[in-house]
Parts: sequence; structure tokens; C-alpha cells
Amino acid sequence: MEAVVFDGKALKLSYTNSYPIAQIENDTDVIVKVEFSGICGTDLHIIQGEFPASKDRPLPLGHEFSGVVHDVGKASIFKVGQKVVVDPNSACSLCDFCRKGNYQYCLKAGINSTIGIWRDGGWAQYCRVPQVQVYALPDGITTEQAGLCEPYSCVSHGFDRASPLNVGDKILVCGAGIIGNLWVTTLHHHGHRDVTVSELNTSRLEIVKKLDTGFRLITPDVLANEKGLYDVIIDCTGVGKVMEINFNYLNHGGKYVLFGCCPPTHQTCVNPYEIYDKELTIIGVKINPYSFPKALGWIAAMGSRYVNYTKLGVKTYALSEYQKALADLKTGIVSKALFKIV
Repeated sequence: MEAVVFDGKALKLSYTNSYPIAQIENDTDVIVKVEFSGICGTDLHIIQGEFPASKDRPLPLGHEFSGVVHDVGKASIFKVGQKVVVDPNSACSLCDFCRKGNYQYCLKAGINSTIGIWRDGGWAQYCRVPQVQVYALPDGITTEQAGLCEPYSCVSHGFDRASPLNVGDKILVCGAGIIGNLWVTTLHHHGHRDVTVSELNTSRLEIVKKLDTGFRLITPDVLANEKGLYDVIIDCTGVGKVMEINFNYLNHGGKYVLFGCCPPTHQTCVNPYEIYDKELTIIGVKINPYSFPKALGWIAAMGSRYVNYTKLGVKTYALSEYQKALADLKTGIVSKALFKIV
């Protein structure tokens, strides 16, 4: 089958049309015929050797994907032909973290066993998935919209971690890639209007305009000159230096939501006295523990007003076009690249 395969030892990405097709191995397995599979910022870090991933053998990446059930194990609850989306993360269900409902902290599962990072993922025509990580799509949600369910599930977890986010709070979103845009749609959908988006790449700001939220869109130099204070800052850049700079823009009692995934090598210097004096809160957000149902609910409620590829700056590519997809992402002419495999 067609696949975009990553060699973790050589840090090399390649396209092939002869990768072994996924097969049922366990009674509760589901074979998903992939239709939409996203390229995440984490994937870019993996390809550059900045984020841990499997080095056991070359395998397809891709932890954000949706599609149709192609085959099932004899004990599966799913049926061939069902439209589904896959949660790439799961619990070991045995450690204290997992049994308390916090599998994002699990040392064995969670981010340490993610489909598309440690196991064959969705950058392929077919993918084998345990049924516990498969969700049937409700009526009205397309597989195209569901291609964004995984990042929305992460935003949902971040939204819960940062709550309460009071309507009327002065909010700053740093970074207008796809994650920044998903936060923009989420905040607007929940009634927030006093929101500023800061992004260095003006092409990305042009994309945000298509969402028609009325939010203020600026570049970081404007932010620095204003030296304004914000009640909530949501960092979607994944750059340690950005946090160091923007931390100074927090108001008394403010919250800094560190959402973008920084490479482990990044360092940030913040003033502990300022944290004390202003009673500041730093909030980390890691993956999406049990937040897929909420993400599906959001997508159903938001509909095409928000979950629209054109408005969000999302572009689709064939698997064989992976090099162009990566190049377009890096230049910022698209906010998100997904493989369309139909």
C-alpha cells in the first residue's frame, strides 16, 4: 500500500507504494481505510530529531486521522463501512496515573505509545487500530472535519485546564498556525471577543482573517511596543524564547497556557518574584486524556462556520506530495497540511 514512512535512525522520510498492508491481529482490532491524515507540528519535530519516536523500524507517522472501517476482528463492536476517527493515545489502565484518569502522565502508555509515533500511523492507506481508540462519527460530521478531531481534542483538554476562561477576559493567542486557529474558533464559539492574535508570519494572519471573528491581529513587534497586559496568554508557538518574552505581558492574576509543544532542548527564564507578586499561574497542556467525545461535540456544534478547511487555511495533498506539503507548512502559506487518501 501507499505510505509515507519515517526512518527514526536515519531521520529520513520517504514515500513508498509497497508498504505491507495492515492486517487484523487481535479479535478487537479495526482496520481503518484512511481518508484524511494530518501533519502535526510534533511530526515536524520528530522528523528533525527534536521529539522522541520509534527507532525500531521505519514506519508511517500520522497520529491525526479519520476514515472508514475496512475490516474488523471477530469481537469488534464496529462494522465495515462506518465512518470513524482515531484517538492515537490510550491508557495502560494499570498505573496510578491511568487509574486516576490521567493517562497523559503514564510512563508506559499515553504519549509513550502513540499511534503514528511508536506504532504504524495514518500516513498510509490503511492502519490497524485497537477498537478502544476508535470513535464512530455522529451524523453530520464528515471524515474531512474529523481530520481535525485530534488537535481539537488537545485544545479541549487545554480549555479545561485553563478554565474558568471568563467572557470579557483580555486574551492573547501567540501563534497563528493551525493550533492557534483552532483556539481562535474555540474562543469565539464560546463567546470571547476581547482576543488578540500575535503572529510573525503575515501570511498566517491573512488566513486568520478568513475566520471572520473580529479578533485583533498583530505582529510581535506591535505587541512589544504596546507592552499591554493580558488576563490569559495562550502560547501556540512551541518556542521557549517566545514564552520568556510574552510572560511579561501577563496581568495580575493572569494565566499563561503553555500549549505549543517545545522541543526538550528549549529553555526559558522567568522571574519567580513576578510569579509571586502577580499571583501568576503557568498551565501546561499535554495531549488529550479522554477529551475526544468533547471534541466531537465541539465539531458538531461549530459546523462549517468554523470547521472549514478553506477558512482555517488547511490544504490537502496526496501521500506522494509529502515534500510539497512539508515545504508549504514551513513557509506558512498554509496553516495545516493533511493527506487526502481517497
